[in-house]
Amino acid sequence: MTGAVLSYSESPDLAGEVAAAGQEVAKMLGAEAVSLELDEVSPGLLTANKVVLVKGELPLEAIADSAAAGILELVKARGFGALLIAETRFGTIVAAKVAARLRVGSLGKGKKLRVDEGRLVIERDVYGGRFTATVASRLPCVAVVQAGAYEAADASPGPAESVAVTVGEPKVAITQTKQGQQGEAGIKSALKIVSAGRGFARKEDLVIAQDLASALGASLGCSRPLSSDLGWMGEEAHIGLTGAYVHPQLYVAIGISGQLQHVAGIKDSKVIVAINKDAHAPIFQVADYGIVGDLYEVVPALTKALKQG
Repeated sequence: MTGAVLSYSESPDLAGEVAAAGQEVAKMLGAEAVSLELDEVSPGLLTANKVVLVKGELPLEAIADSAAAGILELVKARGFGALLIAETRFGTIVAAKVAARLRVGSLGKGKKLRVDEGRLVIERDVYGGRFTATVASRLPCVAVVQAGAYEAADASPGPAESVAVTVGEPKVAITQTKQGQQGEAGIKSALKIVSAGRGFARKEDLVIAQDLASALGASLGCSRPLSSDLGWMGEEAHIGLTGAYVHPQLYVAIGISGQLQHVAGIKDSKVIVAINKDAHAPIFQVADYGIVGDLYEVVPALTKALKQG
């Protein structure tokens, strides 16, 4: 497997995306594309080639130390050209650990990959998405692929090879897990999103946004103030520069002013609809459609019209 391009994600929702990135890079290098799967962490990963890292006696339980150790053992035994890991909190930690232990370059998060003169080149948004930075590293190296940057690879199962690895005693133990209303990858892969902002006066009023989301068959997200400042919604729903980058077919922003940090997370949306009572709100500069009005009047009327069909 020397020179192979490896891809990995603990999230089934993103595994196909990072596998597609791996296949594209492998084609550029004339190398084999291989997807890695940790047994009982990411079941059902469907790609052309798959190596299953079988857990030993210790339960992995999504511990980053164990995942990094498993990947490290495989890489040391077989070699690699590039290792691509999907962007999640867990995946970002694993990428950093593997790169540090292998003493190879780590490109961090990016959305477009290419190969140039023996280097892996990645593009990433900087300064709130106003500019694009190009970063390169000599191969072999590790890179984190931004969620939504690639269309998921075809779900065609291929031959699988099981490889036993020794992960050792993890230094970190998970004492408690709590599932949010929607997983971290859920909002990132949603095709439709209704997002609430500071224009809502009370937490109880968020039911207005939820009703519209239900009528559209959309996921419910929010801007930073509602999750980080007020705690009205969980961090997994936070969309923006310090939250999730999304790329839905439809994004509806309700009561969101459209500051730079939020716009950075939604600019890849296919259609953006803004509802805000301030006609000069920055969100209207990036919106495809805008409604200037009181969300307490506009949104219920819109929901009613959708339900009537």
